[in-house]
Amino acid sequence: MAKSKESQQHFNIMKHELVPEHKIMTEEEKKQLFKEYAITPDQLPQIMNDDPVCVSIGAKSGQIIKIIRKSHTAGEAVVYRLVVESNK
Repeated sequence: MAKSKESQQHFNIMKHELVPEHKIMTEEEKKQLFKEYAITPDQLPQIMNDDPVCVSIGAKSGQIIKIIRKSHTAGEAVVYRLVVESNK
């Protein structure tokens, strides 16, 4: 039997050990990123605005997320994602 939404236990996805740190970048940080790598927003990989992490941190379409992952070889690996509107 399926549980109703009200009875499902909620948790903070950002505190899960397998979810890396996600930050919404400021306009100044975005400008610096584009200048440093000589790229435009449409050249970034995308993440949907209804992704559980985007919902959790309040990311909106058009914003850029900085994801900081722990790495055994590099210490940390930083990647970027452009938040896009879901097709739903």
